[in-house]
Amino acid sequence: MTIKERKEGLASLGNWFNTISSTELDQLILMAGNENTWFTPESIQSAFAAWGKVLTLDKIEQWITGRALSPKTAQRIGLIMAGNIPLVGLHDLLTVLISGNEAHIKYSSQDRALMSAVVRQLIEINPAFRERIKVIEMLNDVDAIIATGSDNSARYFKHYFSKYPHIIRQNRVSVGIIKGNETEEQFAKIGQDAFQYFALGCRNVSKVFVPKGFELPKLIKSLEGFSQILDHHKYRNNYDYNKSIYLVNREPHLDSGFFMMRESEELVSPISVIFYETYESEAALDLKLSAHRDKIQCMVSADAWYEGSLDFGEAQTPELWDYADGVDTLEFLAEL
Repeated sequence: MTIKERKEGLASLGNWFNTISSTELDQLILMAGNENTWFTPESIQSAFAAWGKVLTLDKIEQWITGRALSPKTAQRIGLIMAGNIPLVGLHDLLTVLISGNEAHIKYSSQDRALMSAVVRQLIEINPAFRERIKVIEMLNDVDAIIATGSDNSARYFKHYFSKYPHIIRQNRVSVGIIKGNETEEQFAKIGQDAFQYFALGCRNVSKVFVPKGFELPKLIKSLEGFSQILDHHKYRNNYDYNKSIYLVNREPHLDSGFFMMRESEELVSPISVIFYETYESEAALDLKLSAHRDKIQCMVSADAWYEGSLDFGEAQTPELWDYADGVDTLEFLAEL
């Protein structure tokens, strides 16, 4: 396939995300929900809207400008996909395809229906993609590996695939940085970062850093608009369980009625809990964050005031050039 064909194919996929019929989408929502009960209609619609927004010819051009996309021999890239949020493995697939290589995919059992639908659509857009996408169960005959999983599975991947060039991704989380002078409207936007996809993604804010003396109830009140998250039975089960643990153990916490906040130096909070940690100066904050760089996927702050952060509300809408773990996948593929 030519570079032009690949670009146009990805842009056409973006158009499909935007124009899919309600009947087809409802069928996909039903199948995906049966596979993974965390995949609600709202979550799937959000994922489709996000992909429809970034897969335009202009953004694809911006993504690949100056890149080497014509390998002498197409490499077979094994993709072990995660399934924690809808279509979480799609960026790796598109990166392999746009680079001119072959994608050998092992779907997650938690996100097979949606990813299969996307692959079918790509092949319908351009049948030449059929020769570039192989769905397999065993990654034996590949030239490189891109795998995503938990910390435990990542250790296994690193050992098992040590002889291959690889990118191995493991657990990461995202954090919010609060200055103290934010408006209620700005605080409300961080709710999208924290609660979209039920806080199951690596780009979900699981912890906030607040200045010493900050009044947490101000933040909690601003997030009341997300209380409907408690309607999901799995989320409610997590909320009830964590609340009971905190009460039995008499652990200090703040309870909003649908999520809790607890002070902790840890980054990874349980579902339904947002950790917080105080800082006394921006220099002290810098030190705290630098100590956790290898576990932070992204940072958000009001109007992106903190260097290297996104604005509140933007964590779940990465651009094509926002690579997971900060590892440039296109560069990795170009060096094979």
